[in-house]
Amino acid sequence: MATTIAVSGKGGSGKTTLAAMTTRLLLERTDKKSVIVVDADPNACLGLTLGVEPEITVADIREEIRAKGAGNTGMDKVRSVEYGIQQAITEAKGFDLLTMGRPEGPSCYCAVNNMLRKFMDQLDSQYDFVIIDNEAGMEHLSRRTTNNVDLLCIVAEQNTIGTLTAQRIFDLSKKLPIAVKKTGIIWNRSENDKEIDGIDNFGHIPYDKAVFDASMQDKTVFDLANDCPAFSMARKILEDIGILVSSS
Repeated sequence: MATTIAVSGKGGSGKTTLAAMTTRLLLERTDKKSVIVVDADPNACLGLTLGVEPEITVADIREEIRAKGAGNTGMDKVRSVEYGIQQAITEAKGFDLLTMGRPEGPSCYCAVNNMLRKFMDQLDSQYDFVIIDNEAGMEHLSRRTTNNVDLLCIVAEQNTIGTLTAQRIFDLSKKLPIAVKKTGIIWNRSENDKEIDGIDNFGHIPYDKAVFDASMQDKTVFDLANDCPAFSMARKILEDIGILVSSS
């Protein structure tokens, strides 16, 4: 069964960058382990951060199947979903990427969504690690039907809105239909830790101009120097949590 790492936070908090850094660190430390990265944020940009551009999303699959309507039998729909998800998995160097795409429209997608959940859950058994970049509302996690989340990292900045959002995400995680084994906050673009009652503090990642420059120059997380401050601190945090085995 896969180790599932979920990253959540409001837009602009740096959660996508952390998810990308986590992917790179796992690839560097877990030789011969299979990794799939799921971009579950409607504002999908994880692929760009990793240097991968998906050709099709899960949302595209859903729309295509629904557009075919009642003309398809139940078995045809099941096969279409299974085939579509396999087509939506983009193979990259050392990892796979699956992009969820835009949220549902006003029409009913219940039947298609149920099939999508089934096959998405089955994917977990095919990988050693699953990294999920979630929106703050964690819609993707709330719709999982099987498999627990081993680690939920809430990424926030140390301001009033960031702190409030982190608390709301933590409260929401307690209402998910699946178990989250370990949850904590990572303070991004911060020089120190901040305690919130009842929530584990995983650590802080400092502002790093190299990360900002990379995003402005269309570079990827793999272009960052191994010893740049943000990447070094992300590595230490994941070592302290136990996701990475220390190289020292």
